Amino acid sequence: MYTIRTWDLPTRLFHWALVLCVVALNVTGNIGGDVMALHFLLGYCVLALVFFRFFWGLLGGHWSRFSHFPMGLKSINTYLRGQWPPTHLGHNPVGSYSVIAILSVLLLQALTGLLSDDEIANQGPLTSLVSGEWVSLATSWHTQLGKLFVLVLSIIHVLAIVIYKLKKDVALVPPMIHGNKTLDQPAPASADGWRQRLWAMALLTCCSALVWSLVHLADGT
Repeated sequence: MYTIRTWDLPTRLFHWALVLCVVALNVTGNIGGDVMALHFLLGYCVLALVFFRFFWGLLGGHWSRFSHFPMGLKSINTYLRGQWPPTHLGHNPVGSYSVIAILSVLLLQALTGLLSDDEIANQGPLTSLVSGEWVSLATSWHTQLGKLFVLVLSIIHVLAIVIYKLKKDVALVPPMIHGNKTLDQPAPASADGWRQRLWAMALLTCCSALVWSLVHLADGT
């Protein structure tokens, strides 16, 4: 048997940090009031994490790269016909599209949050840079459809994990904790040494600086 490093540490930390942030965002958004300051801070964290994941999808470990997401028509057809190999590492076609969908919706949700205004006590840091019509559109999306999309995609993600465990006896959560999968044949492993981890830390720092600059874009106006 071969133990293959599938998910590198930066990918795993990103995943669980994003889970915690999304849960906390839903809680603080529903509570409102004084905790909205935390809601905004968590939104900035999600934006930095999403930026990081898009870059890490180009530069990260083997199975974290978008280039190794099976999203072609042939892969989709194989999966839908029930012929997808159980020994495949990384995401399956549905999982690949799910990752892209979640990242895209969270990106839009975070960006619209920067432009939202509840007309009571809270407004995004960039509302002064756009017209009232755009603020209204962003607020409507952020508080209604966007919030619903995040909830639906999150539920689908959890259901997929449960179904894989019950129907196929495949546990998807443990590899996202320890990073490894065991196969009866060799397969490419994701690089996960200190060089990659330091590079990921530097990349996350740059993404955080980018978000900080974006949040303070209106300070000089």
